[in-house]
Amino acid sequence: MINVSDILETISMIQDENLDIRTITMGISLLECCDSDIDRACEKVYDKITRKAQNLVKTGDEIEKQYGIPIINKRIAVTPISMLLASSKGDPVKYALAMEKAAKECGVNLIGGFSALVHKGFSAGDLELIQAIPEALNVTTRVCSSVNIGSTKSGINMDAVKLMGGIVRRSAELTADRQCVGATKLVVFCNAPEDNPFMAGAFHGVGEPDCVINVGVSGPGVVRCALAKAGIACDITAVADVIKKTAFKITRMGQLVAYEASKRLDVPFGIVDLSLAPTPAVGDSVAHILEEMGLEQCGCHGTTAALALLNDAVKKGGVMASSHVGGLSGAFIPVSEDAGMIAAAESGVLTLEKLEAMTAVCSVGLDMIAIPGDTSEEIISAIIADEAAIGMVNSKTTAVRVIPAIGLDVGDHLEWGGLFGSAPVMKINKTSPAVFINRGGRIPAPLQSLKN
Repeated sequence: MINVSDILETISMIQDENLDIRTITMGISLLECCDSDIDRACEKVYDKITRKAQNLVKTGDEIEKQYGIPIINKRIAVTPISMLLASSKGDPVKYALAMEKAAKECGVNLIGGFSALVHKGFSAGDLELIQAIPEALNVTTRVCSSVNIGSTKSGINMDAVKLMGGIVRRSAELTADRQCVGATKLVVFCNAPEDNPFMAGAFHGVGEPDCVINVGVSGPGVVRCALAKAGIACDITAVADVIKKTAFKITRMGQLVAYEASKRLDVPFGIVDLSLAPTPAVGDSVAHILEEMGLEQCGCHGTTAALALLNDAVKKGGVMASSHVGGLSGAFIPVSEDAGMIAAAESGVLTLEKLEAMTAVCSVGLDMIAIPGDTSEEIISAIIADEAAIGMVNSKTTAVRVIPAIGLDVGDHLEWGGLFGSAPVMKINKTSPAVFINRGGRIPAPLQSLKN
């Protein structure tokens, strides 16, 4: 059990260092909503989501007021909709509209699960859902989508990779009048976790309970301040120790909120995701943590090593603080959502190639990166394939959330505001990978998959 006194020392972190609970996410299984009639299935989806999550926002607000802990987002994740579509057939966008209506009724800001898992091939409903993603994201504002195209156990579905290059581009094109926002709500995964509370990649996995509460904590500003207080005399071992101790305190706060939400909603507690998720706010940047370690600017040589240290230390500190750590857990590097990353990209120090190297040691992948509007589908697919290969070979989750900035080029900006922030359009290598991508097929699983 958690004693409230264990987290009292976090008060100054909340007030001065941007510490918060980034999200309480309720996972809801929709498997019982399957129906051969798609309209009836959508009614069941709306009814179950609103029944289970009707008190989610209210409960989050009550916990926030009682403990003085900011809870920034209340969200919902549901069973991958492609599974329901296999039974009902019909227009997948109807499910997206039902999700949107339910999310609005419950008062949550985002709902995830317009998703398909195709890492080993397409089953009934998968292709139809994937092809409907651009329109679904165009006609909704709260629905998020994800597609898992590879895993260490299965290899990489290159037919899906090829398809997703066009889907990402089409999602941006349909919302070009709104800063290409459709693509900001679409993630392409390798080794997607089933219990991820963070959007846009959240969905409720088939191995999860009927309903569950997952919590995502965040505290880049806290870690940076702790390192600043430790000073430059610390060696690298001491730096890792400072990060571990700080991550422990942050995670204890997340554990408290998770237990409270679980008890009040009478829903099982799932996991605490202890990721350092940045925001565009000053003082809430993962890049600035790396710079506090001694880098002149994020993206210079040494950045990958510093990020590896940070990611590992965060996990080591967090797992001691919670009995159930899961999700992604570690350090996120979304360019548009991190003030330090934005500055480094604008100065040219942080490049797409360096970001790709960093994803080998961080928690996710190429996240919230704006690329030139004339980038071809094949190049987008190749970016996805490269990132999936890193995840597959290293037995870790990787993802791609790139935004083709339709009508814009390098040096221009996309502006969304809020947690999505703004993204400078980054230079990419436009040498064609078309022949490779168009081969299709499947990259076989690596030798390290044979662990049975």
